[in-house]
Amino acid sequence: MNSDGILLEKRIQELADTAQKRDIVTFTDFLNLNEQNILHQTMQKFSWIKGETFGGYEGAERQIAAFIPDALFHDEYSRFYDTPVEYPISCIRIVPRNRKFADKLSHRDILGALMNLGIERSKTGDIAVCEEESYLFCSRTLSDLICRELTRIRHTSVDCSVCQPEDFTYTPATKLIRGSVASVRLDAVMALAFQSSRSSLLSEIEAGHVFVNGKSVTSNAYSLKNQDIVSVRKMGRFRYNEVVGETKKGRCMIQLEKYI
Repeated sequence: MNSDGILLEKRIQELADTAQKRDIVTFTDFLNLNEQNILHQTMQKFSWIKGETFGGYEGAERQIAAFIPDALFHDEYSRFYDTPVEYPISCIRIVPRNRKFADKLSHRDILGALMNLGIERSKTGDIAVCEEESYLFCSRTLSDLICRELTRIRHTSVDCSVCQPEDFTYTPATKLIRGSVASVRLDAVMALAFQSSRSSLLSEIEAGHVFVNGKSVTSNAYSLKNQDIVSVRKMGRFRYNEVVGETKKGRCMIQLEKYI
C-alpha cells in the first residue's frame, strides 16, 4: 500500500473511532474504486468498524462511506432513504439555458468546469450525462456554491439547481453482449466484454486495475457471479448477467451489459 493508501486507512480508523466514542455517524469524502477497496480491506482488518457506502443513487461508482455506531447498526441496515442515516449528498441538475445552441456536454467537460472552480474531486461523486440535462452528485456543503458559480461549461451557458433524490431518474446506457466463453472466469468474461485477448488483460488484473463490486481482484481465475459489476480502470465497466446456455462444444453462452 502506498503512502496515500496508508493515510486513507488511518483516516478510516479515526472516523470509525469517532463514530463509536461520540455515538454519531461519521462520513468520508467521495471514494473512488481504489479507495473503496482500501475501505473494504480496513474493515476486514478491524472488526469493530461498521459501515456502509452510498453515492446518491443505486449503482453509483463513486461513493461516500458512513461509519455507524453500534446504537444505530443492525443486520437489516439498508443504505437507502428509509434509513436513520442521511448522507451529506446533494444532487444538482444541470441544464443549458438555450438548448438550441448548446454544446453536447460530456462527463469530462463538466468535471473540467468544476476543477476550474477549484473544487476537489473528492468532494464530487458521479456525473450522469443525459440527452438534454446532466446530474452531478456532490458534497452538500458545496451545493450552493456550485449552483451559484457554475454558469458556463465550455461555450454553453447553464443553470444549476438542487433536485430531490426522488426526482433523479437515470438509467445508464448499456450495450447487451452475448457470446461463448470457456468458463465464467474473470479474464474470459473480460475478454468478451472488451473484445481483447485474455493474455492482454492479465497485466490489468495483476496490476490491481480491476474491481468486482468495488473490491480489487488480482486473480484472473476469479469466478464471476450473476449481477457482478466489473470495473476496469481507463477501460470501462460491465455487469455480468448470467449463463444463458451451453454450446455443443461445452462452452458457456453468457450475457452481459457493457456501460457505454
